[in-house]
Amino acid sequence: MENMEKGSSLGSIRIADEVVEVIAGLAASEVDGVVSMSGSLVGDLANMLGRTKNLSKGVKVEVGETEAAVDLFVVIEYGVAIAQVANNIQKAVKDAIETMTGLKVTGINVHVQGVSFKTAQESKTKEEET
Repeated sequence: MENMEKGSSLGSIRIADEVVEVIAGLAASEVDGVVSMSGSLVGDLANMLGRTKNLSKGVKVEVGETEAAVDLFVVIEYGVAIAQVANNIQKAVKDAIETMTGLKVTGINVHVQGVSFKTAQESKTKEEET
């Protein structure tokens, strides 16, 4: 993967693409309404088997010298306003990347890969128990 490189009078600073992917993935997964990040089938199987914990799952970035573009693939909780959750994801990811790396975020594309009904079913079960 390519690295983002900045120069200074003391030397250069390099931020690996994978670092930006992890920052974006963590920021997106912390947004209310996001159930999970959606990765590839092979990656999902490896995670289910407990072989890896991929913090950049469902994230693709293109990093230039001073800017970055991000694609996020997410699964949303059933019953939430998808457009609002997507806007919240964009804001959280933009803020996290720009604050932590100094890169200018030129675009954040949110791809909703699915809707999870698990949370809705758990809520019904809890209501029935009370």
